[in-house]
Amino acid sequence: HLGRVMSKLQKMSEEFNVAVLLTNQVMADPGGGCAFMPSHPKPVGGHILAHFSTTRVFLRKGRAEQRVAKIFDSPWLPEAECVFEICSGGVRNGSD
Repeated sequence: HLGRVMSKLQKMSEEFNVAVLLTNQVMADPGGGCAFMPSHPKPVGGHILAHFSTTRVFLRKGRAEQRVAKIFDSPWLPEAECVFEICSGGVRNGSD
């Protein structure tokens, strides 16, 4: 079912020239790390979402109210991170 939904979203985005934003839950991978090192979170949607996605961004909590966005899978953007904050006035650069 997920593959059909993704295929329909992809066709609609091409037909109407719009971006589609998907969110995905992540979970700990208990078999992915050593006892003394935490494992990296693993996407719940598996390979289906990964193959249909053009650019993937991982969001995580930073220090205090900061958040970190990391581009880790994109055909035209290099892997990079940026720090930002969501405040009453909107989104601002986390290093300000």
